[in-house]
Amino acid sequence: VQVVESGGGLVQPGGSLSLSCTASGSILNIIGMGWYRQAPGKQRELVAFTTRGGNIDYGDSVKGRFTISRVNAMNTVYLQMNSLKPEDTAAYYCNARGYDTNRKTYDSWGQGTQVTVAA
Repeated sequence: VQVVESGGGLVQPGGSLSLSCTASGSILNIIGMGWYRQAPGKQRELVAFTTRGGNIDYGDSVKGRFTISRVNAMNTVYLQMNSLKPEDTAAYYCNARGYDTNRKTYDSWGQGTQVTVAA
């Protein structure tokens, strides 16, 4: 199962940016899909994650500013990021988990997309 992100780039503080991520391949189902980020010298952290059952978790630092949405039929998730701060600068990684058509679990990561918040 492959995961490909798009979006990202340079934005000024207070601005908005949108990311998208699509999973493809031998997918039987997607149990969960979402976003993590990693800034230089820091550990990878949760940004937002949604499960097939509709549960959504947000990292504490992005609550109220970021929104994750999912289009199940397209195996796609979106991340709308508003009121961006310089501390949001990081590489953003998409993650998808579930079962493939061989009934085996997968836990796939994208290559990452850079988000830079600077004046």
